[in-house]
Amino acid sequence: MDPLVSVVIPCYNRARTVELCVRSVRQQTYPAVEIIVVDDASSDGSAAVAASAGATVLRLETNSGPGAARNLGAERARGEILFFLDADVALEPGSVAAAVAKLRSTPRLGAICGVLRPESLLSHNLIAEYRALQMYHWWLAREGPMEGLHTALCAMRTEVFHEIGPFNPDLRHTEAPEYGHRIRQRYDVHSTAAIAGVHDHDTTLRVLLPKVFLRARASAAEVRRGEVLGGAASRVLASGLVLAAALTLPLPLVAWPGGVAVPLALVAVAVALDAGTYRRVVTSRGARFGLRFAAVHLLYQLTSAAGAAIGSAQRLLRRATWRATPSVGVPR
Repeated sequence: MDPLVSVVIPCYNRARTVELCVRSVRQQTYPAVEIIVVDDASSDGSAAVAASAGATVLRLETNSGPGAARNLGAERARGEILFFLDADVALEPGSVAAAVAKLRSTPRLGAICGVLRPESLLSHNLIAEYRALQMYHWWLAREGPMEGLHTALCAMRTEVFHEIGPFNPDLRHTEAPEYGHRIRQRYDVHSTAAIAGVHDHDTTLRVLLPKVFLRARASAAEVRRGEVLGGAASRVLASGLVLAAALTLPLPLVAWPGGVAVPLALVAVAVALDAGTYRRVVTSRGARFGLRFAAVHLLYQLTSAAGAAIGSAQRLLRRATWRATPSVGVPR
């Protein structure tokens, strides 16, 4: 008998996409599925849209974040397997079946994550197309064992979830990597293209870049010794080089013309470190789009590195403050 899969969908103001999300789950080839949408105090009618699409809807009275929403859904779920899915992702038909097969065949596997396809669900402009391609090539490159966890489309056995414990509801931007750290203390985490979906991406830098900054800052502020949150070491280094290039832009004012070479060289090395992404984008979309992609990508990397730098500084300051504060009742 096929084990029941509970698809848990945290939802905050996703009336535009949640119907497509729920419909994609109802169209899965796997027969035993329940759909739980947890409405995180939306103000746009998302709960009603999800209910009319055929989902069981749970409601949080106050906006509590995706971690709290997933926890509530997991608490009410009846399935042997939990499949977490973002409300702005439409799942491909064989994804739930692939997740079940992977989890049943590999006892050491604590969680299995999917990938996002290189197109946007509803939004179509340069920024949405950039983000779709960037996430696709970065996530696809991680197929196989993962250091962290992403919860846009991710499945795990219910018993594993209860063993590891709930998502930390206090973390709004880093609940997924933090959970990944905990689960990897006991199990493996893998990613596979057999589980896939199409995400509705942001369409403006005004929306995208603040998200990137906040996530990078939060990740760096909470990073543990030996961890690299948010991507491969080469990509982290590439982003750092883009930040260094921005900081050295005034050099030509004091060292002309030699100072021009420094930021250009730093950017060139950053591009070389991420050459695979650029190559695939140019191959699939052409050189003209590749140049536009590169411009947005450099802004993305600059923003990410700036957030990580501030988060790292906050972590070091917190550590220094903790060391400088005498323990109560302990003579110094």
